[in-house]
Amino acid sequence: MRIFFIGFGQAGGKIVDMFLEQDKKLGRNSFRGIAVNTARTDLMGLKHIEMKDRILIGQTVVKGHGVGTDNAMGAKVTFDEIDSIISAIDKRGTHDIDAFMIVAGLGGGTGSGGTPVLTRSLKKIYREPVYVLGILPAPEEGKLYSFNAARSLATLVKEADNTFIFDNSAWKNEGESIKTAFSRLNDEIVRRFGVLFRAGEVGSAGIGEMVVDSSEIINTLRGGGITSVGYAITEVVTKKPKKTVGGIFDGIKGSLRKKEATEEVLLGEDRTAKVISLVRRAMLGRLTLPCDFSSTERALVLVAGPPDELDRKGIEKAKSWVEENIAGVEVRGGDYPVNSNFVAAVVVLATVGNAPRIKELMEIARSTRDDAAKIEEKKPLSFEDEIEPLFE
Repeated sequence: MRIFFIGFGQAGGKIVDMFLEQDKKLGRNSFRGIAVNTARTDLMGLKHIEMKDRILIGQTVVKGHGVGTDNAMGAKVTFDEIDSIISAIDKRGTHDIDAFMIVAGLGGGTGSGGTPVLTRSLKKIYREPVYVLGILPAPEEGKLYSFNAARSLATLVKEADNTFIFDNSAWKNEGESIKTAFSRLNDEIVRRFGVLFRAGEVGSAGIGEMVVDSSEIINTLRGGGITSVGYAITEVVTKKPKKTVGGIFDGIKGSLRKKEATEEVLLGEDRTAKVISLVRRAMLGRLTLPCDFSSTERALVLVAGPPDELDRKGIEKAKSWVEENIAGVEVRGGDYPVNSNFVAAVVVLATVGNAPRIKELMEIARSTRDDAAKIEEKKPLSFEDEIEPLFE
């Protein structure tokens, strides 16, 4: 799947930079991307996005120093300079892409304010789907960050074709500060989505038997809303069947061959069980956004690894198990052969109906809004009335 990444703000730029680094290491040309920011120093710190693809906006307003946590300013600057962003995208080339992916931290100002504006503009101009990968701030980052995330998310869900969420608070280790965790969390994001968006390519080990191409992913995400992604990985354990020898053992070759055949059947059953177990771990383990997976409308299962480990029977059974545990009945899936010492499973839970963290964010936003209204002695606006004018 060919993705055009747009890193918006500091967090988004760093993550897209890592996606392009991964692409280069693998010798691929699946991803292309640009970075957009109001802070010059953030753009200069990138390593793999070309200089011509680093777009500084808002120079006349914030002089290249960023908008801080003012996402209203981030939205205004993006709206005023949307033509320069679209021009940079066109110069990079869009004729052969399958989808756009805007990556942004939703707690700050540039990414949370600008992403809804850019999403709306891209959908007006291009026919390809526009997805967003939004990074939620942890509660300890402060109420303002949560408020920004809630305001941005409320609009993104309406504008984007689908919104992937990565919740920092669910991934931060106990006692670990968010700042020291950023690099590790970004790596978790790139690993999961890197596997997912390369599905359908001719991998290092050929083409899969059950190919998951771009249309499968697009159809899974077509319902909009919020999506969470699960991931699990296990090391490949090689088991070699015993070989027969000549000479005095010629008379017992037949019985040994029968034993080898039995061992192969057992190995096949073992691979089937391993695939099913891996998919279950991906879905029941730590998701990018903790949620009630039984409220999911659609899902996609992808298993990547050495061809000998990609058991078709296991994938089909795993898909059936996922279907039994979600609200909808649409479960797509397949394999992605790669030369690796590991087998990985990715489970996409699309259009999630129940995610406690999202409800918590909205409650924080309402509380913050009401407190501000009391201080200013103004009549409280509805949450929707306050959000929508921000991104017009």
